[in-house]
Formats: sequence, structure tokens, C-alpha cells
Amino acid sequence: MKEKFLWAVKVSDKGQICLPKEAREVFNINTGDSLILFGDVKRGIAIAKYSDYVEFAESIFNGTLGEKND
Repeated sequence: MKEKFLWAVKVSDKGQICLPKEAREVFNINTGDSLILFGDVKRGIAIAKYSDYVEFAESIFNGTLGEKND
């Protein structure tokens, strides 16, 4: 499976972008999903699924970070 991708999007006059269908499929982003934006002035913007980071945060708070789930 391909691991690196590049897509171009345009920003609307309302500041909105449309995620390309292929990007939504690759990252399993569906209608109604919440996304989180990470910004770094030097490195740029990263977008991730909010639910992925909620699971990550819960594993930290529960002390289970790094444990394998069966």
C-alpha cells in the first residue's frame, strides 16, 4: 500500500476546503467526522481525525499507552 500522498485543495472565500475523495477513503474520513488541526508556524498545518486523538489521550489518562490491544 502506498504510504505517502499529495493532494491540492483550494480555500473558499469562507475559509473552507474540500478533502479529496481519495484522501477521505485512505484515512477513513466520513461525513460527520470531526477533524483536529495542528499548526506550527515553521512546519505548517497537519489534519487528523479527532477520534484518533481522543483514543490516544484516553490511553495516556488510563495509563495504557503502548499496551497492545488484542
